[in-house]
Amino acid sequence: MKGLFFVEPVIAIYSFASFLLYPLVQQYVYRRLWLEITNSSYPVSGNTSPCSANISNHTGQQEEVQKAASLFSTYSELFSLIPSLVMTLLLVAYSDQRGRKMTISMPLIGSLIYTCSFLAVSFFELNVYLLIAANFASSLFGGIGTMLGGCFTYVADLCDNDQQKTLRMAVIDMVIGFMAGVASISTGYFLRTAGFNWPFFTSAMLQLLNLLYVIFILEESKVVDKSQIVACCQALRRLAAGIYNLFAGGHSKRSWILVLLILTLSTFSFSNTGGLSAITLYELNRPLCWSEILVGYGSAASTTVFITSFIGLYMFSRCLPNIPIIYIGMLSVVIGMTATAFAKTTLVMFLVRIPSMFAIMPFPILRSMMSKLVSKSEQGALFACVAFMENLTSNVASAVFSSIYAETVAWCPGFVFLLGALLCIIPMSLLGILWCIHPADSNDTEGLLSENETEVSEDAPVA
Repeated sequence: MKGLFFVEPVIAIYSFASFLLYPLVQQYVYRRLWLEITNSSYPVSGNTSPCSANISNHTGQQEEVQKAASLFSTYSELFSLIPSLVMTLLLVAYSDQRGRKMTISMPLIGSLIYTCSFLAVSFFELNVYLLIAANFASSLFGGIGTMLGGCFTYVADLCDNDQQKTLRMAVIDMVIGFMAGVASISTGYFLRTAGFNWPFFTSAMLQLLNLLYVIFILEESKVVDKSQIVACCQALRRLAAGIYNLFAGGHSKRSWILVLLILTLSTFSFSNTGGLSAITLYELNRPLCWSEILVGYGSAASTTVFITSFIGLYMFSRCLPNIPIIYIGMLSVVIGMTATAFAKTTLVMFLVRIPSMFAIMPFPILRSMMSKLVSKSEQGALFACVAFMENLTSNVASAVFSSIYAETVAWCPGFVFLLGALLCIIPMSLLGILWCIHPADSNDTEGLLSENETEVSEDAPVA
């Protein structure tokens, strides 16, 4: 059977399965810690909440649960950080030699291990801290950064037109948001009617189905010359050389622009991811005290920004250059996070999602701008570095902001959102520097690429 060149179904199933799991993870850990600390079952009926008057004696213990849950997230992120980063860098860069399917399938195996571990802990009521070990084991196969790096590289292989590349990368982000929203809405009802076990089982089956699609149906986007396959040590040397040449082997101006673009993307990812990492705990805490249904709707409302960002990108790209569009997206994050820090009612908590409607626009534009700067033979090395930095900043941001939330939840629960908004000044400043040294848009980029390809063709060593 002839394979398909559609990576979007992989992203769609992966997003649905993952976001069916992610909101449940914090809630499951929160409830287990609640049981251990308060020695009472978590209130789940529609008429009570952990903040209701009849259990007001748990106020101090609730803050203790919030702190314990936040520290649990910190430990989980830290234990998985190093292996996930190393595997992301190796797998995405190595895809230049061995093809993209390996880079996409490995994180699916890790996600399957992770989901099955949650199912086992929930079903057999094992020690909740075993989930940290499960997160470490799954990180040995890469993570979401590896998956996205593989998919964006796959798209870069297929697209020759720069506008098509930008829009198709934006479509991937939109698919992530749409499926995440559907999964988030389903999570609350799934949890209330079936408990934790069935959602974990469903997520595991979807990950298995996705893995089978990648192995047997998805067509490889990069033609691999099997005669060029080398031993592991030599492959690692080639990887290092490829990443080195990406920054030092080309035009000096191109190198500086690449560095600025990667730093802009990384610092923005740090601010955005960090600010949002504690949002579920914030919703479970006083004065919101959301139920699992409201948490699901809140997660779905947050993921609509992927769709509105795609629409905004499509419309703004017709009349504005790239950098002003990125600024609009960053300002959207700043306003949204600042408003979230002062949200004290359910209605306001839903309304604060509106200013954040363009929050995802900077990501596909920055990736596309970087992709235009390098040749096709360097796409894997580029997206390996991008995925590595995104993975690094996301994991570190989650750990750092979770720790900060644990220390500030007693006196200012919204402090982490204000901090995330404030840190957006860094990527906005870097973007201003980029605009000064590279004010033009795609034409100069293409010129730098042409110069670099000429240098590479003249100076490339013989393998």
